[in-house]
Amino acid sequence: MIIFPAIMIELRHLKALVAVAETGNLSKAGKRLNLSQPALSHQMRALEEHVGAELFQRKSSPLKLSPAGDRLLTTAYQVEKLIMQSERDLARIAEGKAGQLRIAVECHSCFDWLMPSMDAFREGWPEVEMDLVSGFQPDPVGLLNEDLADLVIVSSARPRPGIVYHPLFRYEVLALVAKNHPYATKAFLTARDFAKQTLVTYPIPDDRIDVIREVLRPANIDPPRRRTELTVAILQLVASHRAIAAMPGWAVQPFLDRNYVASRPIRKNGLFANLYAATTAERAASVYMTEFLDTMRRISFSSLKGIELAE
Repeated sequence: MIIFPAIMIELRHLKALVAVAETGNLSKAGKRLNLSQPALSHQMRALEEHVGAELFQRKSSPLKLSPAGDRLLTTAYQVEKLIMQSERDLARIAEGKAGQLRIAVECHSCFDWLMPSMDAFREGWPEVEMDLVSGFQPDPVGLLNEDLADLVIVSSARPRPGIVYHPLFRYEVLALVAKNHPYATKAFLTARDFAKQTLVTYPIPDDRIDVIREVLRPANIDPPRRRTELTVAILQLVASHRAIAAMPGWAVQPFLDRNYVASRPIRKNGLFANLYAATTAERAASVYMTEFLDTMRRISFSSLKGIELAE
């Protein structure tokens, strides 16, 4: 009598294996896949029962693959590549054209992960014309309806007719001060702490600056201001005691790692924000747009510290 295995290896199992292998952590992998940790653990156990071998060295941190896990991971990447290539070929047949992807960026500090995402995407879609929409945009989402952009990276998802927001990730906005600033020893900063400090920001409208919109404006606090387009210029002003700033933790992590500036939470429970990719409903249906969104999420979660699934 032939006894068949209880499960078959499915695409979801391979995706779960890739996520755990790349993050080295069940919790982080679950967030990437939008699965609870118990659900992901169950998938991994079922997969191990099917192959008859442990896939991970359980006592390692981060998790490391066993020889069996390494072999199956190679298969997972191969299957993933074949499926993506098939989807691209079908999209080319169905759409009958190469397409274009013009990207506008509201967030000045997004380029560290956006550029690698574009490079990775070009490997599979070399015929898609990609471009960055340069210059300050007072209404970046409006570029979509004007057919001046195909995708916009934004920090708020205000409902607009015909616009679809795709969550990328959630992150903490940190207060940045000089490493020997008196505020560097505080447990967290309040709105009042900003009152007599010069606040340096990017040159964008106040309603698109989280600390102003969510913290300072409700407290009727309007500190002295400086503006600059360059992240390094902001950090230099902070390091030299000429200003303080509030920026995404992931965007300044290399400078924090080098102890160039210090960071503190904003408010007792922190200040958190989400990042979204906005498209029109029509463009969202494109296969290559779907793949680019997936690529951005994959690259950001594999390269940025402290980010979570967007709410």
